[in-house]
Formats: sequence, structure tokens, C-alpha cells
Amino acid sequence: MRNILFAAAAALLVSILLTPYLIRLFSRQGFGQEIREEGPQGHASKRGTPVMGGVAILIALWAGYLTAHLISALTSPDGQTPTASGLLVLLLTTALGAVGFLDDLIKIRRQRNLGLNKTAKMVGQLVVAVTFAILALQFENERGLSPASVNLSFVRDISLISFGVIGFVIVCYVIVSGWSNAVNFTDGLDGLAGGASAMVLATYVVISFWQFRYDCGSPTPQMGCYDVRDPLDLALVAAAGMGACIGFLWWNAAPAKIFMGDTGSLALGGLVAGLSMVTRTELLMIVIGGLFMVEVMSVVLQIAVFRTTRRRLFRMAPFHHHFELAGWAETTVIIRFWLLSAICCGLGLGLFYSEWLGAVGG
Repeated sequence: MRNILFAAAAALLVSILLTPYLIRLFSRQGFGQEIREEGPQGHASKRGTPVMGGVAILIALWAGYLTAHLISALTSPDGQTPTASGLLVLLLTTALGAVGFLDDLIKIRRQRNLGLNKTAKMVGQLVVAVTFAILALQFENERGLSPASVNLSFVRDISLISFGVIGFVIVCYVIVSGWSNAVNFTDGLDGLAGGASAMVLATYVVISFWQFRYDCGSPTPQMGCYDVRDPLDLALVAAAGMGACIGFLWWNAAPAKIFMGDTGSLALGGLVAGLSMVTRTELLMIVIGGLFMVEVMSVVLQIAVFRTTRRRLFRMAPFHHHFELAGWAETTVIIRFWLLSAICCGLGLGLFYSEWLGAVGG
């Protein structure tokens, strides 16, 4: 538990101290945000706000994780070391952050709101997801557990639904691209994606630590135990991500002094996608990340309805812009969407705990 606190605290400290430096650096370089012309008129004042703040989140994420392991090594002769599961999730996050960084850089250089085209971004996500999927099925421990599983999972693997290796690679791509795009769509208001991501990651701190407490690999496994490789290390990753988001939110909350950009949103989407697969909670993540699901579905429905009826279902998609154009203040939308995210996370934790109670006969 102490290492989890160290990871969160170190990531928060690095994020909150590094972000203002990036604000000054990006401002001098002219790395400013371009605004969609058809968007809410109140957003016009945000043009030129420094972007690519996701760099601070990524650096803080790694700093928190590595600091926790360094302290563990210095304070305990048999301290915890980095694991395959933790490192793979961090590498997935970083690789998607690199795709987002390239997207942001193109937007800045060409001074437009469009960076990589859809095909280029899809190829980048495909390469990253396939690499992660292949590696996540390797590195079996002494119990034969690899970081990920070819079975579909809710709170545990569903043994009746197995994809096989090729099927898992395809499913992994769907999960990674789906969640990275969902967080990307959510990142349209000051602090909205950062705050929601912090809540989701806090939920995964609880889930992965609970899986560690009731690990089937412990000397005295209990009923309802979990077959998850490296759950404690995954708690460190989630805690570091949570701390990084909270530290960044200090500067990103309305009125934002910096935006995370695709660098941050794609990275955070990859982080929650990776955690859902290695903790065997892929379907549960749909509940926990309910806000992200609403945002991405609003875009899908908007496109589908417009193409079939030539009419718009919402004033504007993603969904948060619909309420802005309806007259809601930006801060009102943000706070109420944060509340929605908190409700989804609480419901997800409730389902997770109720499943455990059922497993132990409670």
C-alpha cells in the first residue's frame, strides 16, 4: 500500500511542477491550439492556448512508477521490481502518446485543427495495439499466467468465450482504438478528460489492489481469488496515472492554461484500455468508463443519423458540445459530466465487489 501512495504522490508532484514549465516553453515556441470554426463561440478565446500538455502526464506517469520501485528497492532487500504487466501497459500508453504527439505537431505546424488523417491515425493505433497484443500473451509466470488472456472478461475471464491468439489481436485493436478515441472525443472542455480519467484510474487502483489482496497465487488462496499476473504492480501504474492526471488538472481546469492534446488523450485511452485487459475487466470497463462511452457513442449516432436522414441528432458532437450550444455554461457541463463519471466509477466498483461477494458465497 505504501508503494501505491509513493507512486501517486511522485507522479502528482512531477506533473504539477513540470506543467508550468511546459506552458512557458510551448508558449515561446508558438505551440498553440487551433479551434474548430463550427464549435461554440466561447471557445474562440482559447485559440493559442499551449497544447501537447500530455507530455507532462507521460513523464509524471513514468516518474511515479519508477520512483515507487526505487524506494521499494532502497527500503527492502526483496523489494518489488518492475513486472511484465506493468511495463507493457506503460509502453502501450507511451506509444499511443507518441502517435498523439505526432498528430498535435502536425496541427501546430500546419496551423489547423486537423493533424494526422484518419488512415494514418488508424495505422498508428493498429501497429501499437498488435504489438501490445502479441507481447501481452508472452511472459508467462510460474503459474502459466501471461499479462493478458485470450478469453473475454467481465470481472474474471469468461472461459466459454475464447478468441484464440488471432482473435485476441483483433479484439485488442478494437479495445485500444476504441478507448483511445473515446478519451480523445471527451477531451473537448477544460479538465473534462483529465478529471474523468483520474476517477477511472482511481477505480483501477482499488480493483488491482483488491486483486492483489485476494490473489490465487498467494500461499493461502481464498475463495473468490483472482488469476491476474502482477496485480500490485498494476496498482502502481494506475496510481501513478491518477496522480499525473490530478497534477495536470491543476493547470488544465477551467480556465485552462494548457491542453493535454492528442498526446495526452490517446495516451490515457491506451492506459485504461491496457489496464482493462491485464486486470481481466474488459467488459466492466464499459461501465467504469461510462462517460467516455457516452461521448464516443454520441459521435457514432450523430454520423449514422446524419448519413441516413441528413438531419443532426445533436446540435453538435461530441455530446458535451450539444449542451454548450443549448446554453449551458462550460463549467456547468464539466462538473455535471464529472459527476456522471463518478457515478459510473462507483457503479463499476459496486459490480466488481458484488461479483466477489457472489464468488465467496456472501
